[in-house]
Amino acid sequence: MFGAVLSVLQVEFVAEDEIVEIVPNIRMDALNMICGDFGPFFPQIPTKVPLWLAVALKKRSKCTIRTPDWMTVDRLTQVLEAERESPREFQPLPFHYIEISKLLFDHARDDISDAYLVRSLIEDIRDVRFHKVETGLETISGRTHAVKLKNLSAMEVNIVRPFMVRTLQAFYKHDSPQMIQQADNIGSRATLVTDRGPRRDLRRR
Repeated sequence: MFGAVLSVLQVEFVAEDEIVEIVPNIRMDALNMICGDFGPFFPQIPTKVPLWLAVALKKRSKCTIRTPDWMTVDRLTQVLEAERESPREFQPLPFHYIEISKLLFDHARDDISDAYLVRSLIEDIRDVRFHKVETGLETISGRTHAVKLKNLSAMEVNIVRPFMVRTLQAFYKHDSPQMIQQADNIGSRATLVTDRGPRRDLRRR
């Protein structure tokens, strides 16, 4: 109903399909994949590929990976300041910003300018956003029927979802027992309706 909670590795696996830009240092024919065609590749000519392919080429020293525009000190500093100034709003960032930055730090750290500061800013942004989520959960009451958190990232949604579900269910159970009773009654009636004996065989004439 609410979707399964994915592991960190599963979320990273999904994020590996995000498109990034690389600068090859070799000449290579186009790669024909199930997910699409990429290349041909020429030395020093930028081209766009999925993150998983960029990492694979980087490991073989066949390219450098260009840092995304949002992953600079200036941009991240702006985002962090805006996050701190807006306690009820989340700044727009790539849906997989946490996973993308982690994969780039793990496999292409030498391609990131001011890598230490960039990592620090991303961690600060993540901490501020998680604090906002926790504060938002504290405002949930028994009359809350839905919670809208705009601009959350994949990892944030994945971590927050089970806590939200349990919190809302606890309030409904405590404050609205009649709703649970109604749900049980509906379920019972549905069972009676569907349990009316064997169905007739439908035969082609």
